[in-house]
Amino acid sequence: MTEFTPATDAPASTDDAPAARRRPRPGERREQILQTLAAMLEQPGAERITTAALAARLQVSEAALYRHFASKAQMFEALIDFIEQSVFTLVHQIMERGGESEGAQRAARITAMVLQFGERNPGMVRVMVGDALVFENERLQQRMNLFFDKVEATLRQCLRPVADADGSATPTVQTQVRAAALSDLIRGRLQRYARTGFRRMPTEHLDATLALWL
Repeated sequence: MTEFTPATDAPASTDDAPAARRRPRPGERREQILQTLAAMLEQPGAERITTAALAARLQVSEAALYRHFASKAQMFEALIDFIEQSVFTLVHQIMERGGESEGAQRAARITAMVLQFGERNPGMVRVMVGDALVFENERLQQRMNLFFDKVEATLRQCLRPVADADGSATPTVQTQVRAAALSDLIRGRLQRYARTGFRRMPTEHLDATLALWL
């Protein structure tokens, strides 16, 4: 499962360090910034993260941050890029396996995969559920809303053959209801994970829950 490894003890600044110190490889400082931001988001009950706090954790100046990102919103956009790329790469792999007869199983695997991703990347969960995006640029929350819309659309694609095979009189409605319910399950479990300080695991009793729903 894809995991965004947070920085633990960030090294002292190399942006303004003496020439004798090793300069970071291209992209290395940018990655350190994102890892540190993710680590700060993992702290239960963390308040809004400022660029000043992020710079202090990295032991660099705020100006050093802006050499790599034009704004804090751009940092969050990079985290959202990671979430989207990680999840939808795995979604594609799941969709490529099996035939239409396995639609319910694929829907279950996608649901489990998104929850497992969140469980292993708690800092990203705060971005996914919007907690970290409060007071940030509105387009960031819009991107996360589109992320969940895309997940739900994929679940509908998985479940439509199931409704047809069941001989449902309203297969479109049945498919939409089931996909929306699974999407709500994903959002709700991730929300609970963040709101309980990452104590209630998103995958708790998941197999039994999916067996009831599917």
